[in-house]
Amino acid sequence: MAVIEIQGLSKRYRRIRGRPTAALNGLDLSVPEGGVFGFLGPNGSGKTTTIRCLLDLVSPTSGVIRLLDADPQRDLSRVISKVGSMIETPSFTPNFSGRRNLRLLAGLYGIDDVAVARALERAGLAERAGDLVKSYSLGMRQRLGIAASLLKDPDVLILDEPANGLDPAGIKEVREVLRGLGAEGRTVFVSSHILSEVRQTCDRVAIIANGRCVAAGSVEEVLAGGGPKGVLVRLEDLDAGVSALQGAGFQCARGDDVIRVALDPSRASHVARALAERGLYPNELRPEEADLEAVFLALTQNHVEEAA
Repeated sequence: MAVIEIQGLSKRYRRIRGRPTAALNGLDLSVPEGGVFGFLGPNGSGKTTTIRCLLDLVSPTSGVIRLLDADPQRDLSRVISKVGSMIETPSFTPNFSGRRNLRLLAGLYGIDDVAVARALERAGLAERAGDLVKSYSLGMRQRLGIAASLLKDPDVLILDEPANGLDPAGIKEVREVLRGLGAEGRTVFVSSHILSEVRQTCDRVAIIANGRCVAAGSVEEVLAGGGPKGVLVRLEDLDAGVSALQGAGFQCARGDDVIRVALDPSRASHVARALAERGLYPNELRPEEADLEAVFLALTQNHVEEAA
């Protein structure tokens, strides 16, 4: 079941002079139920505009949007109690405690203190709930924003760049919260451009460039789309290994502590045989995994060049 379904979504902003600016250009996207879904793209690619359209904060120019099988422009009120969201940096009263800030928000929704305590616990802030927000680190403030999005105990969380601007410790804090929420069976839809976190946080991803989706699937599937990278070989005498492999007709290059062989990983046994024939036996022989950053840059750059 798809909790978010987007087909042909376009959004154009009018300019006082010149042609309208296209923030989204026929975006197609399907987000399955459960787990953490990463919505990736460079700045200006349309991530925040997509989220604003999902929450009916911006009206799309054209296209179809379904959120929990509801049209946000017509009947968002029917499903909004099942949706929590955080767009950009959350704002709280610094001289109030985290708990008091959430209680004020909860009062707007008719939510009791039990739900406030539960949201703080899930966001990992129970022990600091009584401290003033002005004493919170940026990572804690982001987690307080996530706690606010959890007040309604939603099935779907939509979070826009929750780790943006955080230091490594803050990113780790937010990562652990998101993974925990996804493990509970919720659908966590999170936009991000921090690629190093994606493999540790997300179950599935979609990459957006120039307002269109250019790749989607599990992280492994998207990486596989970058094509096989080759085979990595470690052995005691790297120079002898390079000489043996080149003599056997392999294209290879020596790194600091490894030999990279330009070969489909399914043919790694040929590398082992060529080395063994020279009396060389590798300590390690494994596929070189595609790098998410390289795949991301290739996909987004190619799409931008095609659009130009």
